[in-house]
Amino acid sequence: MKVILQQDVKGQGKKGQSVDVADGYARNYLFPKKLAVPATADNMNAMRIKERARLAQIEREKAEAAEAAKKLESCVVKISAKSGGAGRLFGAVTSKEISDALNEQYGITVEKNKIVQTEPIKTFGSYEVKCKFGYEINGTIHLIVAEEK
Repeated sequence: MKVILQQDVKGQGKKGQSVDVADGYARNYLFPKKLAVPATADNMNAMRIKERARLAQIEREKAEAAEAAKKLESCVVKISAKSGGAGRLFGAVTSKEISDALNEQYGITVEKNKIVQTEPIKTFGSYEVKCKFGYEINGTIHLIVAEEK
């Protein structure tokens, strides 16, 4: 019997695949647990439509990520922080602070978990912080940390 898998099934295939399984296995295990549906013409068309919608969503997300990465190249984010003495910060500049400053100064929304700091920023100066948007698209945030007055 031909079925379309609704979820990954060990030993059978991945979600969205059309596989051939034994009739009893399909009726007694896959259908009751909603792991698969029969491979009728309607279900096949629905599967194709869902796949196209998923691919279109991925393309939109890639385009948004590329646009955000391009915008970041021309931005210089300025953050003022408290001085702890001897040119060092009182604490450190976090990814959340960078994300908030970027949104406040340029209107670019970047989630804090996408900002990658190799080491904590604990001194004043200028830095380049990597930003991973996914889909192998990376950007660089140019950051200046100045003393709060």
